Amino acid sequence: MALLQRLARLAAYLQDPQKVADFQRLCGVEGPPGLAASPPLAEEREGDGWPRLRAAAGGEKRPPKGLGNGAIPEGAGGEGPPQQTWGRRQPRRNSLTGEAACQEIAIRNPFLYYLFNLGTELGNELFYILFFPFCIWNLDAWMGRRLIIVWVWVMYLGQCTKDVIRWPRPASPPVVKLEVFYNSEYSMPSTHAMSGTAIPLALVLLSYGRWQYPLMYGLILVICWCSLVCFSRIYMGMHSILDVIAGFLYAILILVVFHPAVDLIDNFNLTYKYAPLIIISLHLALGVFSFTLDTWSTSRGDTAQILGCGAGVACGSHFNYMLGLMQDPSPDTWPLIPPSITVTLFGKAILRLLIGVVLLLLTRIMMKKITIPLACKMFSIPCDDIRQARQRMEVELPYRYITYGMVGFSLMFLVPCLFLFIGLS
Repeated sequence: MALLQRLARLAAYLQDPQKVADFQRLCGVEGPPGLAASPPLAEEREGDGWPRLRAAAGGEKRPPKGLGNGAIPEGAGGEGPPQQTWGRRQPRRNSLTGEAACQEIAIRNPFLYYLFNLGTELGNELFYILFFPFCIWNLDAWMGRRLIIVWVWVMYLGQCTKDVIRWPRPASPPVVKLEVFYNSEYSMPSTHAMSGTAIPLALVLLSYGRWQYPLMYGLILVICWCSLVCFSRIYMGMHSILDVIAGFLYAILILVVFHPAVDLIDNFNLTYKYAPLIIISLHLALGVFSFTLDTWSTSRGDTAQILGCGAGVACGSHFNYMLGLMQDPSPDTWPLIPPSITVTLFGKAILRLLIGVVLLLLTRIMMKKITIPLACKMFSIPCDDIRQARQRMEVELPYRYITYGMVGFSLMFLVPCLFLFIGLS
């Protein structure tokens, strides 16, 4: 009993939003005495060139309109204006959320601001749509497929766990919210910390022994990548220290359990005759289950998006294997020696990435324009207000699942076929 009490006190200490605010101040993030809501304003810069921001505040677990997850309503903070002129910037926001509450802040250390913004992007869609294609088209398709399998399981379990535990974001004040894109989601565990732990660790586990390189380089990559992502979520005011630690440990636990099965899953995806049918059905069922865990939040759409991408990649891998495209090197040739980087090799890699990503983005845009109106028509849902329509499971699940399923299928099959046709494979 005494041990449980000590663990409970430790958890409460690590979940304290004041610790997040202290870390932010240590890194040069300062807010005014009162964090009152005010309209979003444009970016400005002071004479010293440092960015000054007006960042969104958070809200209650299910906040009133205008407040996001973790905020305390206007009037709860201190009084009085800041002691200097504050520049303003509207942070990156999610088009599906109507959060409008803002708080004035100042950035005293621009290097850490941009560094931790980079860290938080390592868990966002822009990074994924560049990183996974680069791995598959330019490095090693065998490794890329397995990385996506790990990523899908880690993110799916993380998002579902959030909707089961339902802990709110750190309270603001005292925390300063530098980001509102995922503000409507719950906090525990940090899925950014989970992906920032699982991806580099799985990358090293899959590549070491298959490719010839010093293990120390891989360990340095894991430590730097994981630390940058984890600290960035505290810096942004989106997670408590406990959320990040839990996400880190949860990702390791999932890797320990699922990593031995990755080869089995990938071989099933490639070789089993009815694999595409099973994959599509299983991922869709998992998506329906996740949508029943809680009321609407951005995590539900993200979950369907991740499952759709994973299903599309697995189906594309199956067709690749059946047609003999992108064949994997035989284990007899391991360890593979990285080729020398030449101008031709580098140019082809960049050209493949540019052409391929443009095609993926065009696929995403086209499928979005088709699936949302089609789902609205099929389920008799008014589509005058797209934001409201997409908060319905009948629209959000098929839209995200089909759209990103096609993106994943294009990533693994259609785009490589194009590269083969034009001589870029």
